[in-house]
Amino acid sequence: MDASAHPMHLTDAEQVDRANETGKTPVVFIHGLWLLPSSWDRWGPVFESAGYAPLCPGWPDDPDTTEEANAHPEVFANKTVGQVADHYAALIGKLTRKPAVIGHSFGGLIAQILAGRGLSAATISIDSAPFRGVLPLPISALRSAAAVLANPANRHRAVPLTYEQFRFAFANAVDEVEAKELYEVFAVPAPGAPVFQAAAANLNPWTEAKVDTENPDRGPLLIISGENDHTSPRAINDAIFNKQLRNTGVTQFAEIAHRGHSLTIDSGWREVADTSVAFLKRFA
Repeated sequence: MDASAHPMHLTDAEQVDRANETGKTPVVFIHGLWLLPSSWDRWGPVFESAGYAPLCPGWPDDPDTTEEANAHPEVFANKTVGQVADHYAALIGKLTRKPAVIGHSFGGLIAQILAGRGLSAATISIDSAPFRGVLPLPISALRSAAAVLANPANRHRAVPLTYEQFRFAFANAVDEVEAKELYEVFAVPAPGAPVFQAAAANLNPWTEAKVDTENPDRGPLLIISGENDHTSPRAINDAIFNKQLRNTGVTQFAEIAHRGHSLTIDSGWREVADTSVAFLKRFA
């Protein structure tokens, strides 16, 4: 499961060229905080064999490996939700076909922002971060965010998670051995800014952490919720689903039983990937 041993990723531009050359519907994967694009490595071949052209572009300045990321955490600092959404929008603008977009955690929020801009053929949001208008604040979500929110200076920093913090926020639904392996293979520092943006979204009318849920060009959307997720609990995903239901497009909800926030990277990832492929097969 060594994510750092994967063949060197193509650059974003090379991935776009490759997707355009296939003539297939692209699928753009967007990772969340404390992970890298390599968190999608096993997903790519599944979608390729299903007839799509997968792309796993990074956030701006993402290092290639977890080792590099942990050695140079400062590269993550000060990345905001709006900046990251614009980064992916620019990449999508270079694709010759409208892509499906799949995001996890803050990547799920970015995916919904892009869908709200009419940039996505179909969207899957997995255990999304909340946005303006999503009101529930479950205790476990606050505790998961505490690593960042406890210090206001973290807004401008890159913040790593200790193993204990990762175990609670990501790996609560797997055993200790797998939790440690996930932490060693995948965990990297993350910008504090998006966590502060999501936390204050309902207080700030100008927040970047907002989604146009009513755009008729949003396209089909699937909200996936891990039953035991501490970081993005069911209450948050239900509230997101209820806001997105106002859209004229197809809006569906799937709960993955017994799963935490690590559901895209842990040993049960394939069930989530297959659920995602099945949705795209019907709607994209």
